[in-house]
Amino acid sequence: MKQSKVAKTVCLIAFVVAMMGAVLAPGARADEWDKKTVFTFSGPVEIPGVHLKGWAILPAGTYVFKILDSQSDRHIVQIFSADEKTVYATILAIPNYRLKVTGKTVMTFRERPAGEPEALRAWFYPGSNSGEEFVYGKARATELAKAEGAPVLYTEAAIPVEAAEPIQSANATVVVQMQQAPVMAIQPTGEPVELAQVVTPPPPAELQVAQKTLPATASTLPLIGLFGLMALFGAFAVRASAKRLQ
Repeated sequence: MKQSKVAKTVCLIAFVVAMMGAVLAPGARADEWDKKTVFTFSGPVEIPGVHLKGWAILPAGTYVFKILDSQSDRHIVQIFSADEKTVYATILAIPNYRLKVTGKTVMTFRERPAGEPEALRAWFYPGSNSGEEFVYGKARATELAKAEGAPVLYTEAAIPVEAAEPIQSANATVVVQMQQAPVMAIQPTGEPVELAQVVTPPPPAELQVAQKTLPATASTLPLIGLFGLMALFGAFAVRASAKRLQ
């Protein structure tokens, strides 16, 4: 009878360890840190950033938007094909704030002359005050600002406009360049202005909420190993008790 109780105790410890492993294992929980969004454009859309050659203008169709890297004060957004097998563009963006939150995805565009594709401006994830304001190269930003009569975000960094291969990693050299690139805004007059005069940063409370949704940067394996060691010592203790009871 006593040995039966010991066996049950050992099984209970094993079960608890297994449950901890399932909870702590990487990828075991679903989160929305990448803000995956499926969006359909009814017409052609101009996109900034590093895009595949020939894809500066996205044809009408369905695309998937995701955050590639959320660990800086600016975000890197990627646009995928509907099946997520092709990365059409990797875009530098700056967090922008809106007062009104909606339950659906919102895409905003730059005003363009009739007959020309709309230029992508910002992306707001459903239920979030903080969105992604996209950054253009200086030359193109200057043209868009004059056409729209409003400031446009730009960077003077030597970031390539086209790529032969899609960017797959947040550690790619061009992504690091985007994260470090200085960003300004250009007026319709051609005069640069500080970013703070154009973009409204999220308030501290919003930043705290955003930080809670970031992906874990540290591995949970050490923690799992610690629980494993604790369980091992527990098993030895139970075994020693069983021997004393015999």
